[in-house]
Amino acid sequence: MKIGIISHLKHPIRPPFAGGLEVFTHQITNALQSGGHDVTLFASSSSDPSLPLVPILSDDYYDDLTGYRKKRKDLPSEYIAEHHAYFRLMSEIDHYGFDVIFNNSLHYVPITMASVIHTPMVTVLHTPPFYELELAIAAERKNPVINYITVSGKSAENWKSLVHHCHVIMNGINISEWAFRAEPETDRYAIWFGRIHPDKGLHLAIDAARKANIPLRIAGGIADEKYYKQKIQPLIGPDLVFLGLLDQRALNLEIGGAAICLITPCWEEPFGFVAAEAMACGTPIAGFKMGALPEIVAPHTGILTDAGNTAQLSQAILAAEKLDRQQIRDYAVQKFSFDHMVASYEEFLEYAANKNNKLIDHL
Repeated sequence: MKIGIISHLKHPIRPPFAGGLEVFTHQITNALQSGGHDVTLFASSSSDPSLPLVPILSDDYYDDLTGYRKKRKDLPSEYIAEHHAYFRLMSEIDHYGFDVIFNNSLHYVPITMASVIHTPMVTVLHTPPFYELELAIAAERKNPVINYITVSGKSAENWKSLVHHCHVIMNGINISEWAFRAEPETDRYAIWFGRIHPDKGLHLAIDAARKANIPLRIAGGIADEKYYKQKIQPLIGPDLVFLGLLDQRALNLEIGGAAICLITPCWEEPFGFVAAEAMACGTPIAGFKMGALPEIVAPHTGILTDAGNTAQLSQAILAAEKLDRQQIRDYAVQKFSFDHMVASYEEFLEYAANKNNKLIDHL
């Protein structure tokens, strides 16, 4: 197949990755290309040059430290720049002769313009409903032209009012890239990794770790400066180690050496690569019953507590540390097969590419 992949534009698609969606886009692009497909990735300009990249937005003013594009008086706002980037792309995309468009943008413009192009489109809902995307999908559903996928049963439930029978393909990870650790480091510590943003609840992880009397290492970029300054900086102490944004190898070492991985979402997270990657290392989970985590974490791989309850979470830390790390690794191998995920996407894209087929949502 000839496949056009539309990326989101908040961050370049390159390691070290800003988040799970960057990981997914990078890996699925490589996997489809390795599978013999003719793939083009539409992403921002400083994305990994080894990818089959067509840049649609400049990263000249992208700040690696903050993950934001620096404001300049002579440049449009990030919001307007993204709008125009996607508008230009969708205005021209039929000329590429794709069999199917694989939309991972999280943006309303590709959805809104899907009805005026001739190329079939598959859109992955990597996020819970939010205002602009809801409006776009509600309008598209009046004259449906898009096949939708999402990444967990919980996410499908959250989108059910608009996409009644959303197909689910759970995310997979390259297990071979995550080395198993049968034993944590002798100097006991917990790990929290991800974007430092209110949605991820780092302040709650810090509170729970302190109640459990376990030092906490923190890996990830600061995605929200205001949150970091107001909520995290006042909590900084000798029991916290900030590691910054790590490459995969360094992150693997930190996760594998941890006694426990804390996952503290404050939103309906559709999947949670953090959990899958930690379990691939054999590291048990202590986290909140939010979003898709109850689907992803099994009782023998981690303990989940009421959202926001750091007293419960501190007790979960102590209990989950005792779980069998080999069983956790075995579960990750079985649950998060990357090859199965790719095969499922290939099948879905091939179906959508056949213009004689009905929309999968309406079967």
